Amino acid sequence: MPICKSLPTRPLGRNGPLVPRLGLGLMGLSGQYGYSASESERLRFLDESYVRRQFFWDTADKYGDSEDMLGKWFATNPEKRKDIFLATKFGIKYTDTAPGFTIDSSPEYCRTSIESSLKRLGLPFVDLYYIHRLDKITPIEKTMEVMLELKNAGKIKHIGLSECSAESLRRAHAIHPITCVQIEYSLFCTEIESPHRRLLETARELGVAIVAYSPLANGLLTGKIHDIESNHADKRRRLPWLREENIEGNVAIVNQINLIAKNKGATLPQLALAWLLAQGDDIFPIPGSSKIERLDSNLQSLDISISKDEELSLRKLAEGISGDRFQNLTGYSFGDTPALDN
Repeated sequence: MPICKSLPTRPLGRNGPLVPRLGLGLMGLSGQYGYSASESERLRFLDESYVRRQFFWDTADKYGDSEDMLGKWFATNPEKRKDIFLATKFGIKYTDTAPGFTIDSSPEYCRTSIESSLKRLGLPFVDLYYIHRLDKITPIEKTMEVMLELKNAGKIKHIGLSECSAESLRRAHAIHPITCVQIEYSLFCTEIESPHRRLLETARELGVAIVAYSPLANGLLTGKIHDIESNHADKRRRLPWLREENIEGNVAIVNQINLIAKNKGATLPQLALAWLLAQGDDIFPIPGSSKIERLDSNLQSLDISISKDEELSLRKLAEGISGDRFQNLTGYSFGDTPALDN
């Protein structure tokens, strides 16, 4: 049954707009993880998301035809645009040569990218525009100057960063307040909390929200990956958590966490999302989904509480996970940029 009640909302950053605590990641809607549903099925999924009052949508220009699909939905539902808080991103470009992508956060590419995204979306503006990755070449101040230019022109409403370092966040925030940082965060990936990174600490000091991508640990916290031959494990075998030398021990830990979920009358994904929500009102998970039943299940995590004892038990179990996070292997995690005077 559709969940039609209003979802709990919180400000996205200090004095920021009110958005649902649980957002909707639309990377999977474009088939980025494998099979893509038909156009009619995907448009219906967006319809049903709207019915459930899931109004915080997250996409990017690199997510296949995601922006095009959203453009078709908005064209059919222009009166509903005002209800959707829409985020998209720029900075990652696919290539035909290894490693398959390049990073470009230059002012020139920023200007070109927003125009392309707006054209695909069929919209005059987006609510939130992220620098998807920092290219290690362009001083963050230069990119922020263009982001501010776009904001003043009415093409974007709020500015976000993704996979940035604490220092990059501080430098960017000095040019214009950053609304939120999108970063990988889950029970199995808590690197933003570390005293070495200091990203969560810095964000909270500055009043910047955290939008948590991969809150279900690349599928490991869905409980659907059981061994190296599992469907998702086949597709994502390059992920360190799912490699042959790590997967057996990691799945054993997942099974223990699943027992805690069952004792609470919850599913494993619901418990994982509830754990993230319990980390603070400034944390906004954006689980990806392309199926209505999964969307409904995810939304039920909003009603699940985590006790202090459960929090300690879950963190203790998660300490046993083997394998680094994939983003650290790309060379662009917690990104820094050259000083402005270099």
